[in-house]
Amino acid sequence: MMLSDEQRMVRDSIREFMDEEIAPDLPEADRDPLSKADAIDYMQKMAEIDVGPYAEERFDDPLTSTIVSEEVSRVWPSLQVTMGMSLPVTMFEIFSERTREAYAEEWETDRLVGCFAITEPAGGSDTKVPNTTATKDGDEYVITGEKTWVSNAPIADIALVVAWDDEHDQRDMFLVDQKTAGFETRPLEKLGWKGSPTGQLFFDECRIPQENKLSRAVMEAMSDGRMDPSESSFATGGGAGGNPLNTMFASMRNGMAAISVGIMQAAYEAALEYATDREVFEKPIGQHQLVQEKLYNIRAGLETGRLLTRHTAQMIDAGDPDARMLSSLSKGWVCEKSVDVTDDAMQIYGGNGLSTEYPLERYYRDARTMTIPDGTTEIQKLVVGYELTDMQAYT
Repeated sequence: MMLSDEQRMVRDSIREFMDEEIAPDLPEADRDPLSKADAIDYMQKMAEIDVGPYAEERFDDPLTSTIVSEEVSRVWPSLQVTMGMSLPVTMFEIFSERTREAYAEEWETDRLVGCFAITEPAGGSDTKVPNTTATKDGDEYVITGEKTWVSNAPIADIALVVAWDDEHDQRDMFLVDQKTAGFETRPLEKLGWKGSPTGQLFFDECRIPQENKLSRAVMEAMSDGRMDPSESSFATGGGAGGNPLNTMFASMRNGMAAISVGIMQAAYEAALEYATDREVFEKPIGQHQLVQEKLYNIRAGLETGRLLTRHTAQMIDAGDPDARMLSSLSKGWVCEKSVDVTDDAMQIYGGNGLSTEYPLERYYRDARTMTIPDGTTEIQKLVVGYELTDMQAYT
């Protein structure tokens, strides 16, 4: 897939920045979850190159955003996850005056951290009918429920929460902030993405203004000119069934595939360098047939995954009817392929692949983590099957 001159320039400049400014901090920076202060510092640094929630001019078109995600994830997937899950910060101005006043200082100084609260303990990948409820009470909503495996949960100021809107008998998203509504958090440990903090959220009758309902906030922002419908994936259904939530989920799923492409790129570069430098039996191991077979498989997985992910980004941007199906296809296939690719790369390293002194064990852990968040591979297969046959294999 040919990139424009501008997209190649973006790719090259971000790669240079990541190699020079971020990579030297690794692997130490990824050993433990980022503190709130450290996460803010990194996001402020990334804003210097127009990347992340604090950037004044972000790369908003899906294809360029995909390229950005690939390049950041090539060096540090945890940082990309932390930035991506803080996306609610970019919508802060469309929500209620109560929330905006409470966080005016954090907003002005780029010290606001957000998260998406979707997955529930009893629901897992089933997000169609959440147990978390939003009950209308006068000009407020009362949010009650529990979320789990939420990236940024332990450090978040604001949470965009998927809940069941009792008044309209459908799911929606609601902004709950820590200062005026309050919510409890508990950190969780995990296999990969070690640098990205993850946790549970508990909402015990948290009261929020009705203006913090996403669908209402978007419509009001469009009507008074604060939001341009052509520039917001939250305001248009595109190819995801005419539903802003479906469009957002499609973008998030394909975003996970883009992170996996970045991990595969890193594993490929490391494996190729090691295969040409490492010598056994008086010749580079890359000269052995079985090592060359693994390099073949690694490069094939990388190139195929990159093409599928970028093609899906273009379909989301075009509002193509197949965008929802393609986003599940890319999320499922590319994330699984990243496990295969990093496994092959680790095998090329032999015993050194298991050592924390080399990067392959981190690439493998991060790749293995990719197959579960934002919908497991099994769920993605069912979504694709439904889109292809119009027959639902799940209820």
